[in-house]
Amino acid sequence: MIEETAVVTRCEGEHAWVEAQRKTACGQCQVNKGCGTAVLASVVGQKASHMRVLNSVQAREGETVVIGLHESAMVSGSLAVYLVPLLSLFLFAITGKVVAEQLMISAVEGVSILFAVIGMLLAIVWLRGFNRRIANDSRYQPVILQRMPSSGLTSASSIHVLTPDP
Repeated sequence: MIEETAVVTRCEGEHAWVEAQRKTACGQCQVNKGCGTAVLASVVGQKASHMRVLNSVQAREGETVVIGLHESAMVSGSLAVYLVPLLSLFLFAITGKVVAEQLMISAVEGVSILFAVIGMLLAIVWLRGFNRRIANDSRYQPVILQRMPSSGLTSASSIHVLTPDP
């Protein structure tokens, strides 16, 4: 299970919207200051990710929670998003080249590029269908695993300021 800390921003029935700070791997390795990724991360800055999660622990707005996602969902989702379009692009480009050579078309590169674009568009259509299929599949949904303990101060109304009497 891949886990991350987030803050609940809104609750909607069995789901909650959470905000988590995006983190980079910068600061985790020996090269930290000389790495191009570290420089880019410092320029772009920290951004927050907003996502809908299953609220199995009945967390409320403002609470800090731990959210989790199964590794298998992350791997299959990553493969779908990155590998399928690339494979489709390359396979269609090769197919276009073979077809152009078989038909003795002089613009082999143009046909190969056309087929590559068609392959990429088909991959995007397939990804949209894949996304619809997994949208409500609980195996692919991040879930709130636990509430984090509060910091001790529950609200501004519980703080009492003592002032000296005149």
